[in-house]
Amino acid sequence: MTRILIAEDEALLATEIREELLRQWPEAQVVAMARDGHEALRLVEQLQPEVCFLDVQMPGLSGLEVAQLIGRRAHVVFITAHERYAVQAFDEGAVGYLLKPLDPARMAKTLLRLKERLPQPPADLGGLQAQAAPASPEPLRWITVQRGRELQLITVDDVVYFRADNKYVAVVTADTEALISVPLKELIQRLDGEHFWQVHRSTIVNAHAIKSVSRALSGKLSIALKSRAESLEVSPAYSHRFKQL
Repeated sequence: MTRILIAEDEALLATEIREELLRQWPEAQVVAMARDGHEALRLVEQLQPEVCFLDVQMPGLSGLEVAQLIGRRAHVVFITAHERYAVQAFDEGAVGYLLKPLDPARMAKTLLRLKERLPQPPADLGGLQAQAAPASPEPLRWITVQRGRELQLITVDDVVYFRADNKYVAVVTADTEALISVPLKELIQRLDGEHFWQVHRSTIVNAHAIKSVSRALSGKLSIALKSRAESLEVSPAYSHRFKQL
């Protein structure tokens, strides 16, 4: 039985990868799920999996850095939203790569190649970082949310705003709401700052979704939205974006 570790900081996507992997390869065993690079490296040392699925961009150590440190101890499959980085890693000797959002057909091709490579020693990916690592994290392009038993994909462009909701963040589109577990302070770092503006400690708005901004007699600013009836409060700490009003 092949022992597999999955390192992916988006919990819903990690679950989707595990379920699809085991659906296509029921003989495999997913021995661990890591949320960041440091945890992934620790679990590799502890559990010694034969295969590691590594997200190229995750907190702590990147998947590329983890692959370097693993050396020849495990076969590596990369997970990324940016094919150009995955192709470079593939050329360096990675078994394969999965593109976000997950494509079952790509998973099938990757698992076929993986099974062919398993009898051989893992490739040494020590020279990978300098060639494949992006200069900075790419903006988030989509959000995976869970609705009942289904995982659904929401493109970031369709999000009207994000709202902190206790331990979760509400992802609000023109006609739906869903909860994710990514903290707002982490989310703002992964969004395109030109298009997503934090306007309150609990709110990030898509600038393209703003219909108008008005100032009350009290001086408070509020945002009217193109596709939703509610308005969003702008706190004084973030009012500089609208200083011309």
